Amino acid sequence: MGPRILVFLVVALSQVCTIPAMTDGADFTALKALKDIWKNVPPTWVGADPCGSRWEGILCANSRVTSITLASMGLKGSLSGDIQSLSELQILDLSYNKGLSGPLPSAIGDLKKLTNLVLVGCSFCGPIPDSIGSLPLLASLSLNSNGFTGSIPPSIGNLTSLYLLDLADNRLTGTIPVSTATTPGLDLLVHTKHFHLGLNQLSGTIPPKLFSSEMKLIHVLFESNKLTGSIPSTLGLVKTLEVVRLDNNSFRGSVPSDINNLTSVSTMFLSNNDLTGPLPNLTGMHVLTYLDMSNNSFDDTKFPPWFSTLQSLTTLVMETTQLQGQIPADFFSLSHLETVDARNNQLSGSLDIGTGHGNQLALIDLRKNKISAYTTRLGGEGVSVILADNPICRETGVTKSYCTVSQPNSSYATPPNNCVPASCFATQHSSPNCKCAFPYTGLLVFRAPSFSDLGNITYFSVLEKSLMNSFKSHQFPVDSVRLSQPRKDLSQYLDLNLQVFPFGQDRFNRTAISSIGFMLSSLTFKPPAQFGPFFFIGDTYLHFTGEVRGSKKSSSTGAIIGAAAGGSVLLLLLLGAGLYAFGQKTKAEKAIQQNNPFAHWESKNGVVSVPQLKGARCFSFEELKKYTNNFSETIDIGSGGYGKVYRGVLPTGKLITIKRALRGWMQPGLEFKTEIELLSRVHHRNVVSLVGFCLERGEQMLVYKFVSNGSLMESLSGTFIRSLQTIQHFCTKDVQRKSFIDFSYHLPGSEPAPPRITSNVKQNLQFLKLWKEFQKRKSSTPKPSTSYRRKKVEKEDLPEDTELYRDPTLSLYYTNQIVETGVPVLLVDGYNVCGYWAKLKKHFVNGRLDIARQKLIDELVAFSLARDVKVVVVFDAMMSGLPTHKENFVGVDVIFTGESCADAWIEKEVVALKEDGCPKVWVVTSDHIQQHAAHGAGAFIWSCKALVSEIKTSQQEVERALQELRPTSFQGRLLKHNLDSEVVDALKDLRKKLAENESKSSPKAPTALREAALQRIHARHRRPRRNSISNKLQSIPFQ
Repeated sequence: MGPRILVFLVVALSQVCTIPAMTDGADFTALKALKDIWKNVPPTWVGADPCGSRWEGILCANSRVTSITLASMGLKGSLSGDIQSLSELQILDLSYNKGLSGPLPSAIGDLKKLTNLVLVGCSFCGPIPDSIGSLPLLASLSLNSNGFTGSIPPSIGNLTSLYLLDLADNRLTGTIPVSTATTPGLDLLVHTKHFHLGLNQLSGTIPPKLFSSEMKLIHVLFESNKLTGSIPSTLGLVKTLEVVRLDNNSFRGSVPSDINNLTSVSTMFLSNNDLTGPLPNLTGMHVLTYLDMSNNSFDDTKFPPWFSTLQSLTTLVMETTQLQGQIPADFFSLSHLETVDARNNQLSGSLDIGTGHGNQLALIDLRKNKISAYTTRLGGEGVSVILADNPICRETGVTKSYCTVSQPNSSYATPPNNCVPASCFATQHSSPNCKCAFPYTGLLVFRAPSFSDLGNITYFSVLEKSLMNSFKSHQFPVDSVRLSQPRKDLSQYLDLNLQVFPFGQDRFNRTAISSIGFMLSSLTFKPPAQFGPFFFIGDTYLHFTGEVRGSKKSSSTGAIIGAAAGGSVLLLLLLGAGLYAFGQKTKAEKAIQQNNPFAHWESKNGVVSVPQLKGARCFSFEELKKYTNNFSETIDIGSGGYGKVYRGVLPTGKLITIKRALRGWMQPGLEFKTEIELLSRVHHRNVVSLVGFCLERGEQMLVYKFVSNGSLMESLSGTFIRSLQTIQHFCTKDVQRKSFIDFSYHLPGSEPAPPRITSNVKQNLQFLKLWKEFQKRKSSTPKPSTSYRRKKVEKEDLPEDTELYRDPTLSLYYTNQIVETGVPVLLVDGYNVCGYWAKLKKHFVNGRLDIARQKLIDELVAFSLARDVKVVVVFDAMMSGLPTHKENFVGVDVIFTGESCADAWIEKEVVALKEDGCPKVWVVTSDHIQQHAAHGAGAFIWSCKALVSEIKTSQQEVERALQELRPTSFQGRLLKHNLDSEVVDALKDLRKKLAENESKSSPKAPTALREAALQRIHARHRRPRRNSISNKLQSIPFQ
C-alpha cells in the first residue's frame, strides 16, 4: 500500500500546485473598488477571490465575473468608473437600492458583453451617458424610477439587440430622437418591443419617422409628458401594437383615421389632451378591452353605434367628450363590459340597461348629463348607477340611491389557504399558509391593465397563481404570495402590495432575494395578459439568514477511516492553501505595481522609503500615531472633504496639524505625489507651510504647522470670540488678498518676496468704511438671528462640530431641530439658477461650474444680509464631483449632496422645516415638477426669474442706502454742482481780476493763469468715482 499512497499524494500535490486563482485580477480590483465605495455590501464579500469564495450576488465563468445581481440589498454609494474593468460582465442588476445615487458613469459603455442593465428604483441622477449606445449585445435597458435628467441619448438607436427600453418615471427633457444623416435615433430600433417613456418631461412632437411597418413594438407608453403636435399617422403602421398610452400630453388636431388598423391593441389611452375633430371610428378593433378618450374637445357626436361592436370591451371612459343623445340598451349587453364612465356630457333621454346586460357590469357613471328617466330592470341590483346632477335627480322629490355618489368597495387581500392565521411577532407576518415569516415586500405597478373592476377577485387569484408558477419554475424557495390593497393612482396605474414568503424557513437569504428581484425587474416574469406592462419596486430586505450548515453523519465502522482520510486531506489543504496564498500575494503585488505610482518606493521590509524633500519630511505611521495619542477623538479638531484633522505634538513641543484622508476619498498615487512636491515648494507668509507627510499602511496623511486662532467662520459666527481690532485686521487682510496675492514659488530656503498691493486697495478700504457705517445703521433695529433652526436636544456622545467642520457620519439634514426665531428660509436649487441667470449661464454651459457657483454664492450672501433671510443653496454632487459636505458663509449655507440629487434634498428639507414649525419656507427653482413637489410639501415657490429680480432690487436698495451715507450729495455731472459756496465766490473774484488784467497784459498770460488756477481747483475738488453695487459687494470680506 505504501507505493500506492505515495503515488496518490504526488498526483494530488501536482494538482494542487497547478490550481490557478479562480478570479481574474482585474475583475477583483474592480469589485474591490466598488466594495470600498458602497455601504451595506453582503457580509460574504471578504477575501481576494470573489469567484472562488462565492461572493453573494456575483456569478463567474472561467474566472471572469459575468453577473452582478444585488437587488434590495440596501446598498448606498455611487457607481464608479471602475466597473469598466469587468469586461465579461453580462448582467448588472442593482435595482431597489435607494441609497445608490450620483451619475451613471460613461465607462458603462466599455462593458461590450452586457445584455441586461437593470437599475430600477434607485436614486441615480444626471444625464444618461451617450456611451450607453456602445453596448452591441444589450437586450434590456431598465432605468425607470430614478432621477435622470437631460435628453434621451440618440446613440440608443445603435442598440440593435434591444428588446426593452424603459426610461419612465425620470426627469428627462428634450425631444424624442430619430435618426439623421449623421446621428442614430429610436426609429432604428426595429426589433425593440417596448418603448416605456412615460412620466418624464419630454417635449416637442412625435416625429412621424419614429414608427414604421418594420417595427415589432407591442407597447408605446408616452403618457404624462409635455408632447405637442398631432398624433402621427405612421402609428397605424405598427400592426403589432398591443398597448398605446398617449394620455396627459398636449396633442392637438384630430386622431388619425387609420388608427383602427391597430387591430391587436387591447388598451388605448388618448385622454387629457387637446384633440379635436370627429370622434375616431374604431370599428374592427375586436380585441380592444380598455378605451379612454376623456377630456378632449371632439366635435359634438351622438353616442356612436360602433361602441356596441367592440365585443371584448371591459371599460369605456368618455368623460367630457361632447357625447349626445341616448345610450342604446344593447350597448350594455356586451358580455365583458365592467365600467362605463361618460360624465360631463350631453347624454339625454331615458337610461335603460335592459335585461340582457353582461354579468360583469359593475359601474355606470353618467353624472352631469341630461338623463331624464331611468328604467330599472330585474337583475340590475348588482350594478352601481350614478346619475347625480341630471334632471332626473333634480326634479324628483324622492332621493334615490342612483342620485348619490358612491364608489364600489375594491378592498382585497389574499385569504388564508383553509387554515387559521398564525399569531406572529410584531416584525413577522402570517403567510397564506398560516406560517410566521419575514416576507420580501414591494409594490407591483401595472401601467395599462385592461380591466377596471377592482372588486373582481378572480383577476388577483389568477395573478397569484401566475407568480407562484413562475417562482416554482425557477426553483426559488417561495412558500406563498399575498396581494393586497389594489388601487388606481393619478396616472391610472394599478398598484398592488406584494408579499413573498420563504419556503422551509422564516426568512430568505441574499441569493434568493436578488434572484426574485431580478425576475421581477427584467421582465422574466410574464403576468396574465389582462394586467399588461408592469414594473416592481422592491423594499430593502432586512432579515437575511446566515449560512446553513449541513448535517453530520458518523458511523462506528468509518470512524478510523475518516480520521486517517481527514488527516491526509488536511495536509493537502494546508499545502494547497499556502501555495494559493503565495500566488495571490504575487498577483496582488503585480496589480499594485501597475496601479500605484509609489510601488517602486517599496523597500524590502515593506516600509515605504520616500525620497526626502527639502522643507518637508516623511513621517512613519507609528510616529504620527504616537504624536496624536493613537488618533484620539479628543484631539480631533474637525472634518472636511479630505478627511479628519487632528492636532499633534512633536517631541520638540511644536504643535502640528495632521490631515488624515478617508478610506473612500484617497487621491490617486500620482496626484498625491504631485501635491506633496507642490506644497513643499510653496512659501508665503499667508500660507501654512507643509511640515511633512505619511504614506504607509494604505494611509495618506499631510502634516502642517498648527494654527491656533480658529477659523474665519468661527469668528463670524461667534463660536470663537475675537476683538473688534482683530476682525478689522482680518477684513483689511481680505481686501488685500482680493486686490492682489503674490505666491512666491521658489526653491526651499529662499526668502519669499514682500507682499504687493495694487492701486485699488485704497478704494476698497474706503468702501469698507462705508459698509461698516451702513451695517451699523442697519443693526440699530433689532433683528432675529441668522440661525433659523436649533437642535432640540444636545447629545453628549456626539463629536464636537464647528460651523466649518462637521462630522460626515452625521446627517447633513437639519434633523432634530426646531425654529428658534421667525427668520424666513430660502432653499435654492443652485445649478437650476446657474442655468437660467444670464451672467452665470455662460460659465455654466462652458463647464466652469466653480466660477458659476462662487458668483451665485456672492450674490446670495449680499441678498441674505440685505433682506434678513436665511439662504440654503444646494448643488448636485453629480455636477460638482464633490463628496457630501456643507460650507457656511454669512447668512448662506452651501450644501453639496453626495448621495442624492438637489431636488430630493430640498423636498426632504421642506418637509422637515414644516414639521419643525418654520413659518415661511421658499423654494427657488424653475423645474415645474420640483415646484409642484415643494408646493405640496407646504413651501412657497419662486422661479429663477423672481429670485434674480429680487436680488437686483435688493442691490438697488443697498446702493441707495450707501448714497445717503456719503458726505456730499451729487446732484449733477457738472463741476459747479460739486463746489461749495466759498469756492464759487473765490472763482467769481478770480474771474473779475482776470478780466481787469486782460486789457493790461498780453492775451496769452491770462489764459495760462486761468488754466493753472482751474487745474488746482479741479485737483482739490475732483469728484470721486462711483462704483456699481456689484463691484462694491465683491470687495466685502464675507467669507
